[in-house]
Amino acid sequence: MEDQRVQTCDIYRTDPNLPHRFNNPDCFHGYSQKISHPLYRTSNQTYGSKRPTVHEMQTQFKGTSCQFSEAMLHSGMYHDHGFNTSVDKSRVVVSTVTQKRRSSRQHMCHNDQDGDKK
Repeated sequence: MEDQRVQTCDIYRTDPNLPHRFNNPDCFHGYSQKISHPLYRTSNQTYGSKRPTVHEMQTQFKGTSCQFSEAMLHSGMYHDHGFNTSVDKSRVVVSTVTQKRRSSRQHMCHNDQDGDKK
């Protein structure tokens, strides 16, 4: 007995303009059977390692228009030429105790330098 490939249109009523890949789930390649350690295997890895079946394929395909993207290509992306007035904030968080120690050290260092100049 030959292994006949089942198409989506054989089982479900499909849109006449359905792309070839949705009507033939056997054309999907790249689903590996690479075995990983069961302790580290996730449910997404298990689900993603299996090829789609006829029952999981779409029966309709409504493509979207590229009209907006093409208009953006011709006009170019928006660029703000305004003046930046925001203050840069440090991404490093320092405790208030450390800040007080630093400020007292700087104050002491500045007083010592001022005393040396006189």
